[in-house]
Amino acid sequence: MSDQKPTYLTTEGLQKLKEEIHFLRSQERPRISQAIAEARAQGDLSENAEYDAAKEEQGLLEARISKLENTVSTARLLDESMVDTSKAYILSTVTVKNVANSMKQSYTLVSEQEADFASGKISITSPIGKGLLGKEVGDKVDIQVPAGKVTLEVVDITRG
Repeated sequence: MSDQKPTYLTTEGLQKLKEEIHFLRSQERPRISQAIAEARAQGDLSENAEYDAAKEEQGLLEARISKLENTVSTARLLDESMVDTSKAYILSTVTVKNVANSMKQSYTLVSEQEADFASGKISITSPIGKGLLGKEVGDKVDIQVPAGKVTLEVVDITRG
């Protein structure tokens, strides 16, 4: 599987993924197995909605575990101290000003797996994240967002 792209993560992000895998394997997998066993004990499986639901939940769980394991196997740790602050890259905190209303907002550019808009962490694959990558202080960029086109000016770039 050498054609897979690496996933760039912080140490904290990688640890969260490993913890989730451990939880799913040690807690959820046994719980679902128990639900399947209980449903199987009820008799005829052809008309057993509980059995069907438990098997479907098991399939979704195994798919989630597989996806997380794949992400961990392709993970590359990022050293925040090595991030160049002259341009916006992954792990940069970019402060932008909306040209239309002069409102300022700061975003930390992270991998898709670590994105959390509520805490200001946006994915480098999101429209804003893509638009900011490689930009320098003073650059203006037009970004297509669901509400329309917005023009942002980069006013500051810091690390972490």
